Amino acid sequence: MKPSVATALGLLAGLSLLPRAARADVSSWLYVAPGYSWTKQGDQATQSQPALQLDTGMGSPPKYAVIVGGLLHWQTHFGRGSDLGLLLRTATHGFVNGGWGAAVDLGGYERWWELGSAGGMGQLVLGAPWGITLAGGAGRGTNDGQHYSVTLGVDLARLTVYRRTGDSWWKNTFPAYRPEEE
Repeated sequence: MKPSVATALGLLAGLSLLPRAARADVSSWLYVAPGYSWTKQGDQATQSQPALQLDTGMGSPPKYAVIVGGLLHWQTHFGRGSDLGLLLRTATHGFVNGGWGAAVDLGGYERWWELGSAGGMGQLVLGAPWGITLAGGAGRGTNDGQHYSVTLGVDLARLTVYRRTGDSWWKNTFPAYRPEEE
């Protein structure tokens, strides 16, 4: 390698090590909730059962009025099986930052149990302070697969990292979104 090329590569490598302020903050979600679901497969009657929902994902920075991101959705219908989904989330600023707000999730799901099913699903998610979250969802797919659910739980990211409310009771000393630093 020529000395001039080695010098240029060395300078580039050195410049990449210089400290800079990071500006790549993202929103994230981690929702855990029990609830109830109603499922149907083929020509069977609709069955009701307890459910457990887990949602996790990431989105655009929490400073915007509307935040868009991706979500991995997992819902277990106890005694039946689990559905997996990949959804697009559109959420309000208040929702993402741990206060009052809402989100709409739309996408697809896959079911491998019983007859199996693949199709579309959506859910409306309402958020209250302290990460308290209520989600209502529905989906319809192949093999006449249908599901409806209601869950009430806590979004751990909205409770801890993104919480900007309730500081008089429990101080969030280093929230992910700090408008005073912009």
